Amino acid sequence: MNDQPDLPPGIGNPATRAFTAAGYTRLEHFTRATEAELTSLHGVGPKALRIIREALETRGQTFKLTD
Repeated sequence: MNDQPDLPPGIGNPATRAFTAAGYTRLEHFTRATEAELTSLHGVGPKALRIIREALETRGQTFKLTD
């Protein structure tokens, strides 16, 4: 099993560190979190969310819609 994060390129190091520290190491992990939950992570901003959103959309997936 690969322990390296499987995140889209371009989200930036602060957001990558925040995501991996919170356990979001693979793109499919983001389907169980709302955008609000992710925004609350230190280092995560609109650009990172946009990149993740677009990557999910290419797979026909989305962020979790509500809590």
